[in-house]
Amino acid sequence: MNVPALPSDAELRDFAEQVAMQVRQQKLMLVTAESCTGGWIAKTLTDLPGSSAWYDAGVVTYSYEAKEALLGVNPRTLEQTGAVSEETVLEMVSGALARFGAGVAVAVTGIAGPSGGTADKPVGTVWIGWKRRGGYAHAQLFHFPGDREAVRRQTVAAALIGVRKALTA
Repeated sequence: MNVPALPSDAELRDFAEQVAMQVRQQKLMLVTAESCTGGWIAKTLTDLPGSSAWYDAGVVTYSYEAKEALLGVNPRTLEQTGAVSEETVLEMVSGALARFGAGVAVAVTGIAGPSGGTADKPVGTVWIGWKRRGGYAHAQLFHFPGDREAVRRQTVAAALIGVRKALTA
């Protein structure tokens, strides 16, 4: 996936408009489950007029407890793999679809920094997952460069680009 190094607000809006067009054309609703982006994906999507016609809901879950309660992430998954893992993001995206009436979902979890990174999971490590109702969830690992703002901005762009791909798959 080709994510711009530091996508501008205009680029993020363009990605959101493309997602909106595809979701509307397919008569679907979209749900987001966010951790490291703090609702930025939802904001980018709902900045578009008329988004209530195709955007269902968004959940921001930073703590383990919130991921478990709101998205159904298994506590064992969090204990064994941590919040920033393929397993966790797949459970987040599947949980978002299970809890809302949407037809497509995106979930993100990562380490935006400036602290919180480790040797195994440095700052900029982000997992993004996508799923269509009735389909299989898939996830991708990213290592975004830059400060907290840059990591989060690139995550929003990658999440939206991935939704477009999920809708054409």
